[in-house]
Amino acid sequence: MPGYDPKRELKALYAPKNTHWAFVDVPEQRFIAIDGSGNPNTSQEYARAVQALYAVAYTIKFAVRRAGGDDFVVGPLEGLWWAEDYGVFIRREKDAWHWTMLISQPPWVDEELVGQARQAAHAKKQLPAIGGVRFHTLHEGWCAQLLHVGPYDDEGPALARLGELLAAHGLRHSGLHHEIYLGDPRRAAPEKLRTVLRQPVAPTV
Repeated sequence: MPGYDPKRELKALYAPKNTHWAFVDVPEQRFIAIDGSGNPNTSQEYARAVQALYAVAYTIKFAVRRAGGDDFVVGPLEGLWWAEDYGVFIRREKDAWHWTMLISQPPWVDEELVGQARQAAHAKKQLPAIGGVRFHTLHEGWCAQLLHVGPYDDEGPALARLGELLAAHGLRHSGLHHEIYLGDPRRAAPEKLRTVLRQPVAPTV
């Protein structure tokens, strides 16, 4: 079996059970990432970015395997989302969204390996968006997190409740809204999709 699987190694982050907001301390992680903006349902930029991200992810996996290193499971797609007005997420005004799409990497994957994989993937696939894939570290620290079950567009009420929770605990948003997509919308019915919603928080004072 592969030696590293984020859903197993970081179970509290990738396999939470709570469907109401709870607090969790998130350690530093390594990712490959690509940036963009616009509606993920209709934007060609988004579709090309995700395709490029997976191309590099699997190139890294096979390069590590050929070199005799520890094999690993390619993690689920993740996204950091932001906008000038946080309310656009509650209202689902997707054209105003900015995003950084991510795929988790094992601790031994570094910037040099990602650069080599990017070049190899581009030579093989000839996808222009591959040039935008980069190595990225993220340390979110103290976060509110829940497991959302159902369509992506039903997340609004949960995000509204988060605002009430943070106000009650004297907390504020301190980082980008983070989602981890545990289901495949091409295969699963919308009501069965599972998405981890996460928001870094900090004291208001």
